[in-house]
Amino acid sequence: METNKPSFGVLDDVKVVYSAVEIAAPTAAAIMGEWGADVTWIENVWSGDSMRDTAWVKELERRNMRSISLNAFTDEGKEALAGLVKDADIFIESSKGGTYARKGITDDWLWSINPKLVIVHVSGFGLTGVKERVESAAYDLTVASYAGIVAQNGTTEQPMNIHPYGADYFNALMIVSSSLAALHKVGITGEGESIDLAMYETMLRVGTYYMMDYLNAGVTYDRPGGRHQNLCGIGLYECADGYIGLCLYGVPQNKYLLEQIGLGDLWGTDDYPEGTSALWRNGPKADLIEEKLEEYLLARSKWDVEKDFVAHKIAAQVVNEIADVVADEHVALRGNFIEWENADGVTIKGPNTFPTFAKNPGGFWRPMPGLGQDSRDVLERAGFSDDDIRRFGETGAVKFGEQVEQP
Repeated sequence: METNKPSFGVLDDVKVVYSAVEIAAPTAAAIMGEWGADVTWIENVWSGDSMRDTAWVKELERRNMRSISLNAFTDEGKEALAGLVKDADIFIESSKGGTYARKGITDDWLWSINPKLVIVHVSGFGLTGVKERVESAAYDLTVASYAGIVAQNGTTEQPMNIHPYGADYFNALMIVSSSLAALHKVGITGEGESIDLAMYETMLRVGTYYMMDYLNAGVTYDRPGGRHQNLCGIGLYECADGYIGLCLYGVPQNKYLLEQIGLGDLWGTDDYPEGTSALWRNGPKADLIEEKLEEYLLARSKWDVEKDFVAHKIAAQVVNEIADVVADEHVALRGNFIEWENADGVTIKGPNTFPTFAKNPGGFWRPMPGLGQDSRDVLERAGFSDDDIRRFGETGAVKFGEQVEQP
C-alpha cells in the first residue's frame, strides 16, 4: 500500500494527528484528509478503532490515513506521541472530558513540543462544568438528547433521534471548521490554540431555531412528526405512489397552491390578503388548507407533483430511497460516487470528496490501512531510530500490523 501521500487539495500542507474512535472526530480527520491533509490515525493497542467492526462504512471513513497502534498513556507511548505532534498542525483527541490532562498529556506539555499546535479536545460535555457530567460517557444520541434537539423531533407520542448519527456528523463539521479557524489564527500569531469542543454544545447551536422562541418569549411547539411546527405546506406528504417533501413559501407560490387545491377563493380575503408570503399553522383556515393539500397530493403521482410544483417555483422533491439516489442522473453527472480497491483488493463504492474545489480538488490516495499497518512508517517519519522503534514494540507501547515487520 502506498505510504507517500501525493500532493493535492487545499490542505496539502496541513498535518493532522488524531486519537479517537467511531464517527465525530475521525470523520473530521477524514474530511480534512480528503481535502489533502496528511492524516495519522492513532488506534489503541488492544482492538483498535471500533469502526473496524463495521462491514463497509469503515472503508470510507478511514481512507486517506495512516494507522499507528499506540498507547499514548505509557512513558514510551508519550515519547512516541511527542514525535508525532512535533511537526503537526492539528491534534484531535476524543475522550471523556479531561482524560488526557489527567494522564499527563496537557496542553502545556503539547505546546512545549510544538508551540503552534492546534489542540482539539472532543468530548460529550466539555472540559469544565459539573464533574459528573464532564466525566460521563457520551455518544451521538446522548448528546442530542441532552441538548434538547431530540425532544424537538418525532411525534407527540414519542421523540426521535436524528438518524443516521446526526449529532456525530454535525460535530464532525464543527471540528473541521473550528480546527481550521484556529489554524488560520495560528498563521497570524504563531501561537497554538486549544479548543474545548463539547458535542452537546454543537447540538445546542443546531437546535437554536425554535429554542430562541422559548428563550425570548417562552414559546414551545409540539413535536411535528413529518410536518412543520408552524407553517402549512412544509413537510413530508403522501402522494399516490410515495412521499414528497414540500417547502411552500412566497407570495406567488402560496397563490398557486391555494388555486390548485381548490381554495383559490381564500386568496385576497381578509384572512389571506394578496401579498401573503407564509401560510401559518395558527391561521384561520390552516386545518382546511392542510386537509385539501393532503387530498390533492394523495390523488396524484409524486413525480407529476414535483414537476408541476418546481415549474411554479415551489420547492418540491420526491423522497428518494438510497437506490434512487445511486441511480440518479444528476448525481452521476456530478460524479458523486467513486470506486476504489480496499487493502484486500475488493472493489469499494462510496461517496466522492465534497465539496468541489475548482483549483485544488480533493482526492483519494489510499484505502483504509490495517490496524497498526503504518506504525513503523509513521515512527520513522517522526525521526525515531530502529532502536527506539524496537523499544516501543518491546514495551507494548506500540503495536505493529501484520504487514509491518518489527525491527
